[in-house]
Amino acid sequence: MNPVLLTFDGRAPFAEALAQQMDMELVPVELHRFPDGESLVRMCTRLAGRDCVVFCTLKNPDSIIFPLLSAAFTARELGARSIGLLAPYLAYMRQDKRFHTGEAVSARPFAHLVSTHFDYLVTVDPHLHRYHRLDALYRVPCTVVSAVPLMAEWIRRNVEKPLLVGPDEESMQWVGAVAEMAGAPFVVLRKIRRGDVDVDIEVPELEAVQGLTPVLVDDILSTGHTLSKTVVALLERGFGAPVCLAVHAVFAGEAERLLAEAGAQRLVTANTIEHASNAVDIAAPIAHALRNYLKSIV
Repeated sequence: MNPVLLTFDGRAPFAEALAQQMDMELVPVELHRFPDGESLVRMCTRLAGRDCVVFCTLKNPDSIIFPLLSAAFTARELGARSIGLLAPYLAYMRQDKRFHTGEAVSARPFAHLVSTHFDYLVTVDPHLHRYHRLDALYRVPCTVVSAVPLMAEWIRRNVEKPLLVGPDEESMQWVGAVAEMAGAPFVVLRKIRRGDVDVDIEVPELEAVQGLTPVLVDDILSTGHTLSKTVVALLERGFGAPVCLAVHAVFAGEAERLLAEAGAQRLVTANTIEHASNAVDIAAPIAHALRNYLKSIV
């Protein structure tokens, strides 16, 4: 019997394409929210003896985490042979340190919950910083799919004379890898953070690369404050309008407006989170990772 792709994103194009590539039955998870704030999930297909993959990108995770865990728990009760989590965007990776007394290191309890209810995890370029591998947090097998080759390919096809720019030191791992594959030079700037949205950007001497098109590269496009400050700083130094390229299109708050007003030429993301900026399709390498898990289940 073919595997089941249980999706919280309905019949989104990504889910439909993935199910077709892998010959999976696509089953939207029905989610009902009661007036008192509680929720109920329902999966209208036979699950007994079948391998299930739950597809849920974890933007706004607090609103979906209980329904997600409830779906996994229920699938197990109904006899599913295996239950994997496909989370193209994996939440709670940035809270990986206790900065103040009494704070939760949220990456840990989140990983505990996922590891308790799923047999394996497939995700795309998680924000690994103080933890260098997912298996330092998660107790189940994890596969990280990289969007780097596809991002580099997009740059080669769409940007003439690119200069890849990392907006801060944390972006070094992304911009360096993409630059190497794209065959382009890169620089990394320095961010001075004073609060969640209050940041300044220090730009080094860049006369030697004037005339190139800046491509700002990062893993997550969230509030847009760091990238918008970077766009302004580069324009002030005589560069043309930059392209902003990121893996995950979180776009929290007024991010799109901030970047447009700052002077960004274009916003480009992978389709880990559905958004109008999606131009890098990650479905094929995700399908490859899932096939490896499904073939290994006996």
